[in-house]
Amino acid sequence: MTAPARLPGGRPAVDYSQAPLITIWETTRACDLACIHCRASAQTLPDPAQLTQEDGYRLLDAVRRFGRSLFVMTGGDPLKRPDIADLFAYAMDRGLVTALSPSGTPLLTRDRLEPMVRAGLRTVSISVDGSTAAIHDAFRGVPGSFGWSTAGIRVAKELGLEVQINTTVSRYNLDDLSAVADLATRVGASRWSVFFLVPTGRGQASDMVSAPEGERVLNWLYDLSRTAPFHVKTTEAQHYRRVAIEREAAEQGISPAEVLERSRTAGGRFAPGVNSGNGFLFISHRGDILPSGFLPLSAGNVKEDDLVRVYREDPVFKRLRDPSQLHGRCATCPYRVVCGGSRSRAYATTGDYLAEDPACPFEPRAGGAALAA
Repeated sequence: MTAPARLPGGRPAVDYSQAPLITIWETTRACDLACIHCRASAQTLPDPAQLTQEDGYRLLDAVRRFGRSLFVMTGGDPLKRPDIADLFAYAMDRGLVTALSPSGTPLLTRDRLEPMVRAGLRTVSISVDGSTAAIHDAFRGVPGSFGWSTAGIRVAKELGLEVQINTTVSRYNLDDLSAVADLATRVGASRWSVFFLVPTGRGQASDMVSAPEGERVLNWLYDLSRTAPFHVKTTEAQHYRRVAIEREAAEQGISPAEVLERSRTAGGRFAPGVNSGNGFLFISHRGDILPSGFLPLSAGNVKEDDLVRVYREDPVFKRLRDPSQLHGRCATCPYRVVCGGSRSRAYATTGDYLAEDPACPFEPRAGGAALAA
């Protein structure tokens, strides 16, 4: 989850209380992989209760009422839906800025991507969790996945698509991240999205890196972002924003508050960070309305409830957008407005979606004033 797009003068392009910056639709749970971190415990066959094509069209109409926020079709594996090209074309016809997140399987072919490219597809995100087949395939649970993923990346590039590589940080690949970054450079990735594991579904707390290890990774990512030929973003590592602000402040010899002020007046990247239910919205394969796929607190279902009203008015969503509701260290952290901690990880580890994020080692001073964005 990254900073929002900016308008002239530094104003956010989207008011998170009214609309998400990013909406993700889990088009299906069907997937031919068996990833050790999967939040969904995906299955090879589709759930008979997944949204139909007509349900999908109605969902896309509802999402369009938010405006032109980013829309992502994911899964499971969206290529397991025979109607995915039709759904994608409908989304583009409705003016949604739509990206695709397929799995690295034999379905990831030119024939499956070309109809969506003709309909306007510009970006795909493909997971690469290791620089070698041994590391990646062990993580994804199926031999051959590394080859299918890298072949899919080549096809996407040949079709003129921007490729985002997704990598989940875990104890299995902690020492391989630099090699994955090198791979991202070699294949011409436009963005590297580094996901910090949330222990839900198949994911286990024992698979996570420790908070100090994660902090070292975030500082390394900050250094990498200065020289890499691709953009670096993090997912479920909201505290990367704190690291980046602190590093910029130290480099410029100014305070973190001044970094934020300069960023705001110059239209920079630091603004209230996207988080579960706060600029981020997830629709499950059955139509459940969730703050995130990693925060399974359903606030309704698109088949019966008004999606826009739920996002704007549901009490859980509203609390997630209010940093004064946070607990533990996050409650007194000066970065609580621009960071807020992973609400998904807090819930997965404590059962309290407003609790402190255990992946962040930062110790705020009591009574510290929040840095306003």
